[in-house]
Amino acid sequence: MAKIGLYGGTFNPIHEAHIHLVKDFAQQLGLTQVLLMPTFQPPHKEAHQLASPQDRLAMCRLAAQGDGRIRVSDLEIRRAGKSYTAETLEELHRLYPGNQWYLLMGEDMFLTIDHWRWPEKIYQLATLCAAPRSPDGMEHLQRKASVLQAQGAQTLLCNIRFLPVSSTMVREAVAKGDSLEGLVSPAVARYIGEKGLYREEEIQ
Repeated sequence: MAKIGLYGGTFNPIHEAHIHLVKDFAQQLGLTQVLLMPTFQPPHKEAHQLASPQDRLAMCRLAAQGDGRIRVSDLEIRRAGKSYTAETLEELHRLYPGNQWYLLMGEDMFLTIDHWRWPEKIYQLATLCAAPRSPDGMEHLQRKASVLQAQGAQTLLCNIRFLPVSSTMVREAVAKGDSLEGLVSPAVARYIGEKGLYREEEIQ
């Protein structure tokens, strides 16, 4: 039985902190593979200046190069519409029966997952795995894990070093004409430049 991680997100664009998180989760949890899955349309937030699904998918593929454990999936993009994790996990169980699924996420997602659509279904289909994104984040995660376990979820917390990089930082750097070194991989930086993405970001 393979242990497979699912790491979904808007990835607008995917950056170094995303890849760092995936690699550390894979290492700590002993995952055979991680599916990196960009959403077609994020259900929980309005994404500012959202690049096309095809561009975000292409950047994910570029960012994942060189690590055989990471596979990029276009399942949610092909499905179109809003992407709900419960539906995605159901489909993955149908496509890849007999595997153990681990839903990988950062602190903010873990703290709100019981307010997602059909949370009980998510709990049945995957182990919830989270890593902190703030100095006292592990404390918050531990408290939330107790709540989620009482609701029937299986949880695993990984103390992964947080890289202070966000998609907003990347988009703002592009708009200002700043270097993307250390924010995204060189291949993703080249793609953003060639496609002219994020040039009209409003600087607050």
